[in-house]
Amino acid sequence: MNRLLKLAIVLLVASCGGGDYKAPRNLDNACAIAAERPAYMRAMRATERKWGIPVHVQMASIHQESKFIGDARTPHQYALGVIPIGRQSSAFGYSQALDGTWEEYRKETGNRRAKRDNIRDATDFMGWYMHVSNQRLGISKQDATSQYLAYHEGRSGFARQSYLSKPWLVRVSAQVGQRSEMYRAQLASCRR
Repeated sequence: MNRLLKLAIVLLVASCGGGDYKAPRNLDNACAIAAERPAYMRAMRATERKWGIPVHVQMASIHQESKFIGDARTPHQYALGVIPIGRQSSAFGYSQALDGTWEEYRKETGNRRAKRDNIRDATDFMGWYMHVSNQRLGISKQDATSQYLAYHEGRSGFARQSYLSKPWLVRVSAQVGQRSEMYRAQLASCRR
């Protein structure tokens, strides 16, 4: 019996190991993502109910930020091409939230235990951020393109239209909007 108990404990501990942070296999199909990762859909639907941000807007933004990789980080920077000097920013997790913005979210929502590599927390963060952007800047919760611009540039940057000097970002945000529409249509068909 003692041996069986030890084996059960080892199996329990092993099953609690690190999270599965790999991207879903087919990032171009919302129905495939939903089927492969039902926890993602539960998290995004909870965020839609709580903050009013549609699932397809969340999915397109997460796709752009991390490709659904839970422990995604920005690349390292190098001095003289070889000496590592740190990462480009503190962005981390599914939502690529910066340290300061994540702390603001945790403080304002009371979700002190939130983790950026947890899909439920990451989607809640994204929903909170976009909801506040809607309140402060009047950006429609359905408008993935503008929501992404405010998400990337920060609300004050969006208000100053800092993105206008970044043609690459305007292109990327348009792609987020297109992906959001693609995901919306796919989700409508797979719900039938």
